[in-house]
Amino acid sequence: MKASVVNGVGQGFVVEELDIDEPRGMEVLVDVRASGLCHSDLHLAEIDFGLPMPTVLGHEVAGVVSAVGPGVTTTRVGDHVVACLVKFCGRCIECTSGHTFACTTPNSTLRATTEPPRLTRRGIAMEQAHGIGGFAEQALVHENQLAVVSDDIPFAAACIIGCATVTGAGAAINTAQVRPGDTVAVIGTGGVGLNVISGARLAGAMRIVAVDIDDGKLAVARRFGATDVVNASGVDPVAAVRTLLRGGVTHAFEVIGLPQTQRQAVELAGKGGGVHFVGLAKPGTTLEIDSSLSMLRAHTSVAGVHMGSTNLKRDIPMYADYYLQGRLNLDDLVSQEIGLNDIPAAWEKLRSGSVIRSVVTSF
Repeated sequence: MKASVVNGVGQGFVVEELDIDEPRGMEVLVDVRASGLCHSDLHLAEIDFGLPMPTVLGHEVAGVVSAVGPGVTTTRVGDHVVACLVKFCGRCIECTSGHTFACTTPNSTLRATTEPPRLTRRGIAMEQAHGIGGFAEQALVHENQLAVVSDDIPFAAACIIGCATVTGAGAAINTAQVRPGDTVAVIGTGGVGLNVISGARLAGAMRIVAVDIDDGKLAVARRFGATDVVNASGVDPVAAVRTLLRGGVTHAFEVIGLPQTQRQAVELAGKGGGVHFVGLAKPGTTLEIDSSLSMLRAHTSVAGVHMGSTNLKRDIPMYADYYLQGRLNLDDLVSQEIGLNDIPAAWEKLRSGSVIRSVVTSF
């Protein structure tokens, strides 16, 4: 099969022929119909996070089940599925408590080192990033990383649910537990930030302020539910938001991963407010926070968000249904549909901020 391979950090994406094994145990073979380009994949390709190379990246995947292993019970051949990089065993205390995103043995869903690899190149094992490896014609994935969705949702829209939507909307709905009447600020209006806005709107937030440095992105943010926008390129965003919402916001979300914007999020939180770090920062990134009496009196909470505290078996079909009901905007997230060979050029567009999501639909 054809796949886009990263042979080393900073070496780019090259389309090559790989071999994929048959499903074993609880594995599912998926014919990939759409695979989104998420910014975190670009980070992994260009920054050394310790991911083994060579590898096949790509974790926003939608497709059709073509074969299942003998232990599979939750999907069958012909099902339309969406993949998610959250791996969970289903047996540990976190999983049985419903916190599958915090599974204590996530890698139990992967093949043991004594088993044949899922992916090979001329007989040599290849790394399958996140247990998915979605920049390819097919993906061999544990059933716990897949959710069945309605056949009615287009694949290009469906694939985005598996990361951008569960992370962004989940940060608002699951992690922050935004309630009707709350006020929200979202710093960064890329694909995940727009989904935070969508989630806050679905949860009933009264005011949602989008903060970015691009007027075009801010205009798009209004289509996702932002009630107010602030262009931080020409004003102090903290002062601007606090002018709009005296006393700060109930929830501040940082979706970029930079210390400067993380600090702004802390300063935006009102009394009793929550600060939620969603953006992926570079390894070793640190942030100094004023923990003086004033912060204690404000009851400010600061938390990192992993994959929107998502229970993927519940949340992915739910978001797909919201889309089909016209209550969740996914179509405006898909800026362009591309082929495997177009991935390098699409990354440049993402880096420049000229697209929200490029989706591979031609393999």
